Amino acid sequence: MDNIFQYHSKIDKKSREALLKQDSFVIWFTGLSASGKSSIGNNLEYFLYRQGYLTFMLDGDNVRFGLNSDLGFSDSDRKENIRRVAHVAKLLMEAGIIVIVTFISPFIKDRQLARELVGQENFIEIFVDCPIDICMQRDLKGLYKKALNDEIKDFTGLSSPYERPENPHITIDSGKMSVEQAAEYIIEYLQSNNFIKIKK
Repeated sequence: MDNIFQYHSKIDKKSREALLKQDSFVIWFTGLSASGKSSIGNNLEYFLYRQGYLTFMLDGDNVRFGLNSDLGFSDSDRKENIRRVAHVAKLLMEAGIIVIVTFISPFIKDRQLARELVGQENFIEIFVDCPIDICMQRDLKGLYKKALNDEIKDFTGLSSPYERPENPHITIDSGKMSVEQAAEYIIEYLQSNNFIKIKK
């Protein structure tokens, strides 16, 4: 790294936010597979879009089709998966965009790394809490069944641990709340904490 030097643009985050007329930050969803992270994130993004906000959603499966297609599901690969997406989220945020990240991100240490990278003031952690039996019932991909049949190794919640967030900004009980209710709850939080302003 001795021959690599960081380049500093004349245009900073605040300047890009001013151009877009919005504050940029990262909303980080974490939770078990099939807990509802992507569905809630998608509803949230659509609402923000209709309100005139520029957003981008980084979904765990989608990123693994491209940027992280070389990674498996070992603990070290999961760590690298989160490290990479955290850097991408930071780049998008620096461009003035509201970034929605929907990754299982099972380990506290890795989520803390993401928080430190984008900055505490820019990071909103949302824990989508859902009992594993309900996740199994919702599992349209059949991943839990494959994991129980030993067709998938290192599956979070079964053969690989999930570390629950200790102090998330928001906890969504997706076993009781609908996707729409969850998105509305998050919107209320964003509005009351001055991240966004809702147009009447």
